[in-house]
Amino acid sequence: MTCRRVFLRFLVCFSLLAGMASAQGNELRFCLHAEPKTFDPLKVDDDASLTIRYLTGGVLIRAHRQTQALEPELAESWKVSKDSRQITFKLRQGVRFSDGSPFSAEDVAYTVTRLMDPALHSSTGDAFRSGDSTVTTKILGPNQVSVTFSAPVIGLAGLFDQVGMMSSRASNKEGAVLGPFMVSEYKAGASIQLKRNPNYWKKDAQGRQLPYLDSIRLDIQPNRDVEVLRFRRGELDLINSIDTEYYDRLAASSPAVVHDAGASLDSEFMSFNQVANSPIPAYKRNWFRSTNFRRAISEAINRDDLSRVVFNGHAQPGVGPISPANKFWFNNRLKAQSYAPQAALQSLQAQGFRLQNGTLRDKEGNTVEFSIVTNAGNKYRERMAVMIQEDLGKIGVKVNVVTLDFPSLIERIAQKFNYEAAILGFQNVDLDPNGQMNVWLSSAENHAWNPQQKSPETTWEAEIDRLMRAQAASADAKKRKESFDRVQEIVVEHEPFIYLINKNALSAISTTVEDASPVILHPQTFWNAERLTVSAK
Repeated sequence: MTCRRVFLRFLVCFSLLAGMASAQGNELRFCLHAEPKTFDPLKVDDDASLTIRYLTGGVLIRAHRQTQALEPELAESWKVSKDSRQITFKLRQGVRFSDGSPFSAEDVAYTVTRLMDPALHSSTGDAFRSGDSTVTTKILGPNQVSVTFSAPVIGLAGLFDQVGMMSSRASNKEGAVLGPFMVSEYKAGASIQLKRNPNYWKKDAQGRQLPYLDSIRLDIQPNRDVEVLRFRRGELDLINSIDTEYYDRLAASSPAVVHDAGASLDSEFMSFNQVANSPIPAYKRNWFRSTNFRRAISEAINRDDLSRVVFNGHAQPGVGPISPANKFWFNNRLKAQSYAPQAALQSLQAQGFRLQNGTLRDKEGNTVEFSIVTNAGNKYRERMAVMIQEDLGKIGVKVNVVTLDFPSLIERIAQKFNYEAAILGFQNVDLDPNGQMNVWLSSAENHAWNPQQKSPETTWEAEIDRLMRAQAASADAKKRKESFDRVQEIVVEHEPFIYLINKNALSAISTTVEDASPVILHPQTFWNAERLTVSAK
């Protein structure tokens, strides 16, 4: 009898331990690098809040993170009008919010109306604004709704990838969600706990309800050293985006956990100040406003070395405004500028520059010298600036590298225009070129090299204006592609931005995470979180 009791007690203990291991193994753990500013899906404008929205917010349409194609989610189907002013959704039936209330056309109408309310100041809503920004919703049935805008919204369907649907009925608007997970606990400055949404509508091919995970723990940790240390210890399951330096350290000891998904959408570039009334010497401004000068400088930069040395091979030489990773919009006729210092020097000499005792001078005898500013603390940009300094020194150009804290840098570039050249980068989250309208229109504030022009100061900028407006006014994807292909060609030809590299999308994922498939689009590692599982630690 005693032996039997001991054996039964052993079985009970074993069962409890197995259960604990299973519970621990069914939780995914990773870090946010800052406190989320909001849990309201329509007010998101920071990375941490974007992560929460992706994991908890249900959307009508999703851009598949691997194929980059639009796929139906809460909307079973949709139709965009020929003038791109209206979109009509047919919704899935039987879908419920996490609080158990039914999802219907009323919720779509409520969400869109609130999204477009100017008083909300939604950056997500800004992407839809056109004309006078008015929007009309019409409920055509319990599961059918149309949304009409006052003017065409190009790429309309794809914009709904960022719109988390909200309940028109729930008292706790932020707590009723349609995504695979829901917020269960928030400790300010410490962590956010998500648990599986018991009413999530998706099932796998075998009919099993998703998500597979029971929970996700998000620790708020801005220190990347601490994040990597915790990952090494097995306290974290993934690092969504990791710098080259940390990637290589992990690769040396644990090659199975690191992943290089190839060129990302992000780009690093160098640009010259072309503002007519900027406080720099007129003769330097004349250099910077010369397409031939900019092209020669571009030829004298060794992009392969930047990729190999600065990023240890985890970057690709930059081509132009669109990364080759953008499968539809990249103009594949374009190639990265090859390193050709002798051709660069010959081109400059043809323009009247001359090399004297290793120093390049313009035709008035001015020494060709300028400063490159970049943000202090960004070691990759600092290293690129030093390597460009060395490259240009080989053709007699003297470069001074100046690092500034980021607020001071932006003030110099965007407000006082008191700089000569700069190295910065673009973090692209939008596949559609309309997301770059504020860069390419000559009147735009972010037309970095010469912003807010009353009218285009060059014929090529006027042509870019025309092409950008043409692609924005067309609902024909082929015609839009033709227009934006030409924009890319003009930019490569005139080089207002000297594109240096496209960083690779690097991540780290524990081998205990099953079915992970890192991609280049945000979120790189947990885009398919509903289908991930974590084996027992």
